[in-house]
Amino acid sequence: MKPHYPVEIHYSAEDEGFLATFPDLPGCSAWGSTEAEALDESHAAAAAWLKACKAAGNPIPAPSNPANEADFSGRFVMRIPKRLHADLSRGARRQGVSLNQYVLYLLAAREASASGGTHA
Repeated sequence: MKPHYPVEIHYSAEDEGFLATFPDLPGCSAWGSTEAEALDESHAAAAAWLKACKAAGNPIPAPSNPANEADFSGRFVMRIPKRLHADLSRGARRQGVSLNQYVLYLLAAREASASGGTHA
């Protein structure tokens, strides 16, 4: 059976198109003017990457399992510096929201900015 590697597709303004990358295959990517084209091109890119890896005698990584939202509780604990905790608490108080709501807002805004406002 042929292994299936997870692929991530995102728009790149710099490349003026969509890039398909493989988290399990470092440096392996494909470009397309549409998401569908990038996905289609990604199959050949992965095949070439794996062929080169094998020819070089390098170990071929096993495909990882893509994260499934059902696998996550939506809760995690993090230790942060006291100064950052105080700064975040003051920011939450200024906005009139809980610390959890404020940190969630900051994380969501940062993720939206990093991903161009969309997810693949």
